[in-house]
Amino acid sequence: MAKTKMRTSEERAQRRAEYLSGLVWHAGAFVIINAFLWILDMADAGGVDWAYWVTAGWGFALAFHALAYYVDGRQLEERKAQEYLEEDRRRRADFG
Repeated sequence: MAKTKMRTSEERAQRRAEYLSGLVWHAGAFVIINAFLWILDMADAGGVDWAYWVTAGWGFALAFHALAYYVDGRQLEERKAQEYLEEDRRRRADFG
């Protein structure tokens, strides 16, 4: 069985702030680098030939990064573990 590590609210808040900081840096790099690539692609061939592939792939990865921030799967695991423990305690109280 997986061991669930309990964290204080301050530790959870700090971790969530670190996730947000990482997401902001990722989005900033995405915008700056993709803008440069689009300008380079348009200047090189007179149109857009390949820049959209980079933007689409990276945008997909950025979307998952944002989803991970908003869902916060680790916090979800902790909440579900607590729910299962409470459920188990109630069952034991009913039969014991």
